[in-house]
Amino acid sequence: MDSIYKSLVDIVDKEHVSNRPEELFIYSFDLGTAEPRRPDYVVSPATTEQIQEIVRLANRENIPIVPLGAGLSLAGLAVPQKGGIILDLKRMDRIIEVNENARYALIECGVSQGQLTAYLEKNFPRLTHSEPGAPPAATIVGNIVIHGQGDLAQPYGFNSDLINGLEVVLPTGEICRFGSCAVDAGWFTYHPLPDVGLFFGWCGTTGIVTKMSIRLFPAKPIRGVGTFVVDNESLVPEIIGKLTYTQMTEDIIAFSRAIPPFAAGLQHITINIAADSEKELEFKQEIIFDDTLGEYIRRGEGGFLGFTRGLERPQISKTSDYKKGGGFEYVGGIMPVETYSQCYRKGREISERHSIPYTVTGRIIGAGHSMMFAWTYAFNRADTESIKQARDALHETDDLVMELGGVIWKPGIYGQKIIIERLDPGTRLLMKQVRKLLDPNGIMNPGNWEGF
Repeated sequence: MDSIYKSLVDIVDKEHVSNRPEELFIYSFDLGTAEPRRPDYVVSPATTEQIQEIVRLANRENIPIVPLGAGLSLAGLAVPQKGGIILDLKRMDRIIEVNENARYALIECGVSQGQLTAYLEKNFPRLTHSEPGAPPAATIVGNIVIHGQGDLAQPYGFNSDLINGLEVVLPTGEICRFGSCAVDAGWFTYHPLPDVGLFFGWCGTTGIVTKMSIRLFPAKPIRGVGTFVVDNESLVPEIIGKLTYTQMTEDIIAFSRAIPPFAAGLQHITINIAADSEKELEFKQEIIFDDTLGEYIRRGEGGFLGFTRGLERPQISKTSDYKKGGGFEYVGGIMPVETYSQCYRKGREISERHSIPYTVTGRIIGAGHSMMFAWTYAFNRADTESIKQARDALHETDDLVMELGGVIWKPGIYGQKIIIERLDPGTRLLMKQVRKLLDPNGIMNPGNWEGF
């Protein structure tokens, strides 16, 4: 029997370790265009202590280890570039605590977006969390460690800004805690201790987050979404500025897409509103749709498509499978809001040049402080030419993000490379030193954030 396989069985159990080719195949790719890379082993631990033992084994045997949440990431971030052990974290799915007064939830790394949403709706209906436009099976920790955003990003910021504490297994196997929990003061705040900032945006190369405390927010009983449409993309930044000025919205998303054809070229702006009473809802609707957006209607520059009661969390990924075949990927860029028209026009040009129906989307972060922009490229997984078209479009769009003065969000290997080339030399040196200090044997998700 393979000695590493046997050691993994001893740490976990036989039911949750595999080196069978058909199971390794499943873990060798994601939904995007990244080339498949087969791991040597898959293991699904149930405790932080088991993760520690697996990490120590990986160090002794000098074998790579790649942490995996729900397996829904794109851009190859959890594809084992150099083989090794896939650490499937789905069994660590406890919601450990919800503190209604301090408004936080303490969760394990395998808790999904849908799981927490359902739990709060049943047990704490006055609380909600910032949920991204991803499938419900996507993990909360997975979203946060890549600086994810959610449907409360407009008032509160990136989901990685909304944490109170972390428990992390370092690449050498030690456990560290960050935030108030580090001094055994509970899990209620990430401040005011010294900031180390080592685990967000690093693609699992600096440690494995095992527990996280996230902030919760009031869930208003009356919620709904209105949609406003303009045909001039240059108006969108101005409209966003006026909407965010009201400070009355929960979420603002601007998007345009080629399908259905009658909507091509139109810019849709969806606006989520929440209220405690009909009076409050009526007041907000009047301010937003009559006073703020009314001038565009009166000038014939825009139209209001109506207001729908109830909360329908945006599922941006629903627009992804235009070409059938189960493949899509997108380039995310954190952009200034004023670049919206350039993002739309140039992204549409890239899509059309590669024969891909375009989808461009921008979610507003904070009070218009930035925009999480996404260019989505669908492809047919059974068609190699279709895959190549999408991959070429993705790489062109990575270059576009940097050209427009933005920052690539959750970059794949190509995007990481062009970021590293542009990094401030001092920052590049520090990042190299941090990686070497935390991971002296280079076992954590190798292939990502290399070449400093």
